[in-house]
Amino acid sequence: MNLPYFYEENIQGPVHTLTEETSRHCVQVLRMKNAEQLQLTDGKGNLFFATISDANKKHCKVVVDNLRGHVDSAPGTKKVCIAISLLKNPSRFEWFLEKAAEIGVAEIIPLICEHTEKENFRYERMNNILISAMLQSRQTWLCELRQPEKFDDAIDSASPGLKLIAHCAEEKKENIADMARIVNNVCILIGPEGDFSRREIQAATEKNFIPVSLGNTRLRSETAGLVAATLLMNERIRK
Repeated sequence: MNLPYFYEENIQGPVHTLTEETSRHCVQVLRMKNAEQLQLTDGKGNLFFATISDANKKHCKVVVDNLRGHVDSAPGTKKVCIAISLLKNPSRFEWFLEKAAEIGVAEIIPLICEHTEKENFRYERMNNILISAMLQSRQTWLCELRQPEKFDDAIDSASPGLKLIAHCAEEKKENIADMARIVNNVCILIGPEGDFSRREIQAATEKNFIPVSLGNTRLRSETAGLVAATLLMNERIRK
């Protein structure tokens, strides 16, 4: 049986005091006691095995037994970044965040585009969704969530690597799976309901973003983001 698994932002050893939230979950919810074991991650690729030494419901103390770094699962192997427009329905955006994190996307950049209908963004709530998804899928790397960026700023500051854009305009497009095999680091732009504007598409191509196809059907923005994540991460797994 898997040990209980928690996220702690700053893990100090050999004795570490859990946050009040984690302490409460361990002691009150799971009714864990002294000498019981659990696992911790700092979201930076590290997996800690620990033993409870003081089962306090507010300040539970654990002894860190050992540390194992998951080098083979590090985003450095291949970093997939999804830059996707904020959506009118926040629950759809939250759904995308959860699934992208479970798949193993390294970074998500919320975009504010010309056709973006809603710009409200609750960073703490969104980041907590990513934490929960990381723990649910028992990963050790926390997907990095950026603050929302205007489209032009995002394409100007895109990290080095393969840069892609998925849009619905009629023009020649590459197959995303073929493009994903070229380099390790990939960033793809996904537009809002109503797609990117013609100006935005032109601006992205001038910044060396390559148009790609996600298939023959027209997809919702959050579905397009998940399809792109799946195809790009599939190529990472194959490597």
